[in-house]
Amino acid sequence: MLFDRVPPHDDDAEMAVLGGMLMSKDAIGEVSQMIDISDFYQPKHQTIYEAIVTLFSASQPVDAVLVANELLKSGDLEKVGGTDYLHSLVASVPTAANATYYAEIVHQRAILRNVIAAGTKIAQLGYSAEGSQAEDIVNLAQAEVYEMSVGRVRQDYEAIGPVVHDTLDQLDKLQNGDMERGVPTGFKSIDDVTQGLQPGQMIVVAGRPAMGKSTLGIDFARAAALHNNMTTVVFSLEMSKNELAQRIISAETDIPLVALRRADDITPERWNTLNTFWSRLQDAPLFLDDSPNMSLMEIRAKCRRLKQTNDLKLVVIDYLQLMTSGKRVESRQQEVSDFSRALKLLAKELEVPVVALSQLNRGPEMRNDKKPMLSDLRESGSIEQDADVVFLVHRPDFYDKEDRPGEADIILAKHRNGPTDTFKLAFLGEKSKFKDMPQDYQQGGV
Repeated sequence: MLFDRVPPHDDDAEMAVLGGMLMSKDAIGEVSQMIDISDFYQPKHQTIYEAIVTLFSASQPVDAVLVANELLKSGDLEKVGGTDYLHSLVASVPTAANATYYAEIVHQRAILRNVIAAGTKIAQLGYSAEGSQAEDIVNLAQAEVYEMSVGRVRQDYEAIGPVVHDTLDQLDKLQNGDMERGVPTGFKSIDDVTQGLQPGQMIVVAGRPAMGKSTLGIDFARAAALHNNMTTVVFSLEMSKNELAQRIISAETDIPLVALRRADDITPERWNTLNTFWSRLQDAPLFLDDSPNMSLMEIRAKCRRLKQTNDLKLVVIDYLQLMTSGKRVESRQQEVSDFSRALKLLAKELEVPVVALSQLNRGPEMRNDKKPMLSDLRESGSIEQDADVVFLVHRPDFYDKEDRPGEADIILAKHRNGPTDTFKLAFLGEKSKFKDMPQDYQQGGV
């Protein structure tokens, strides 16, 4: 019977870790990077570890006597076995040098306990679920295992003090220019306002068909993966991998898209350019996936895997309304709402920005200026609600060839953590990319 067994733990290793920490400050610094309080199996060891770390964090000296005082103050000294037990910990290790070796043993045992707990939880989920919830259960099970393999302990709540401290810290870094910017979009004007695409955010790029939303999504992916070496995955439900590759080649080499579809147009000079591009691209961390009928569950599983193996930094999905859930749902609107919610949760879980492209309804066509608005997001108000950032793509020359030809407005219609704005970019359709406008450009007809 499984539950009659004692969960994996090693008391001797736990004692040796604490003994080493009581002997050496260096050991405390090393060990506290490796293990967490919950890695200890014995409650009394958790209490002692916490007291040691508390003293160390307050820049106090640490030894058996001072830790005993600390425990006396909190009323825990007797619970852990008194001063004698603390001294016996120090006596149990010949040298503090092995503390990290023992800490690794403690950590490994804790992981095994987590495996058992997760397995038990997954088994319970399986028994208590209805048949129709099978896919949800698989997703919960995956999330549970992912959480464990990353080795992060899920913390549900935290006191306001440390949270405010971290927030002020962030503000300080922002002021000093030390703030790590998010994933660059490749457009200076957009990056200045958004500080890049931030981890945990869901970013929606929306537009009517043929406006260039896929192009903008690919531009973001190119900037991240090819120009900043950040692992990026593009799930394309609309285009094949080859079409995507052609667009990327055209945008990067400035060889027009039509030429890549006609062999005669590729001159020796262009072949030279293509070969140079190929050698530069060989190790680029850009992944393309054009699996048909891609379900949400597959997307999540693939993203989790890339996060573990390649340190995923950006996800692009083209486009939201083409995803399937594989489940019977009351309405299409409900289904799209579920997708948008799930993508936001995925962004938070993996701590990466998720860029979801989305269709707009026919609203803009009914207006005189044809300008899209946030309310035009098709099939679901919840996309608007879940998104942290919404970019609307608008090209006036699509409706009237004389109206600002070659220009595009990227309207930042929603920005949860900052100002909204409209960015003017140049649209190079034949090379499948947007570009920053030249600085000295005089806007015509504005």
